[in-house]
Amino acid sequence: MALHWKLVIDCADPIRLAGFWAEALGYRVEDHTALIDGLVESGALPPQAYVEVDGRRAFRELAAVRHPDDPADPASDMGLGRRLLLQAVPEPKQVKNRLHIDLHVAPGAREAEVKRLEGLGATVLREVADRGSVHTTMADPEGNEFDVQ
Repeated sequence: MALHWKLVIDCADPIRLAGFWAEALGYRVEDHTALIDGLVESGALPPQAYVEVDGRRAFRELAAVRHPDDPADPASDMGLGRRLLLQAVPEPKQVKNRLHIDLHVAPGAREAEVKRLEGLGATVLREVADRGSVHTTMADPEGNEFDVQ
């Protein structure tokens, strides 16, 4: 039986990074308002654990984006398919990622996609042409590497 999984990215500002990745991937930021309301009502979540973002309640230290076509739990809006979870950690990024995301674009569209991602706050780290692969290695607004192929 296959396991359900999500990719978790450590960061300083999960709400900001969720916005970046939602735009970069064409995903949607999960709306955790109902989940937070339930936790607040039960006394399990203190007011300092969440903030208001675009009229919705969001966890201060967690945010997630999910593929718009994948199923989601109706009670929490948590994705049940392709999903990135961004979690706040106290330490800054210090070394190269050992795991990264590859974005695959249509043939001939890499340069335009790199420019679009730069407009969202990503930076180009290097151009790579090695072992038959041609791609651009970039960093998201917090320095997490990803490739555009």
